[in-house]
Amino acid sequence: MEILEKVAYMKGLAEGIGLDVKSKEGKLLKVMMDILDDVALELQDIRDEQGDLEEGLDAVSEDLADVETYLFDLDEDEDEDGDEEDGEVYQTTCPNCDEEIFFDEDILADGSVLCPNCGEELEFDLSDLSGCGGCCGACGEDDEDEDEDDEDDEE
Repeated sequence: MEILEKVAYMKGLAEGIGLDVKSKEGKLLKVMMDILDDVALELQDIRDEQGDLEEGLDAVSEDLADVETYLFDLDEDEDEDGDEEDGEVYQTTCPNCDEEIFFDEDILADGSVLCPNCGEELEFDLSDLSGCGGCCGACGEDDEDEDEDDEDDEE
């Protein structure tokens, strides 16, 4: 039995025994029953509001789960497609603070990077890489010796 029902039952008992509400004790009991009735109604309202809040919280939780699923699936898709891992990652050590710095080809092509730890600008000299003779093919140039050999074969 709910509290509201118990208060209603108590009021019915009071009427059934013929409680004299004009006597001092009767007035006191009537006021107490009215207060209990108000408290029971207020408690019922709180429970209803709590139920509404729980439903709203469940809805928000489900929406958050959908967003998390979308975001995590998006991250996994990027990893599978290689979007985040395209290109090589390079590493150097800052001579000023000995912090390891990681950067990609775009920064390497710019020729410099700022150390995130101390702010020192590190410059890269890529001139040694160009015109290397093409022995490994990494620079896109042909081996100069092979070109000379090819010319000798043609004569």
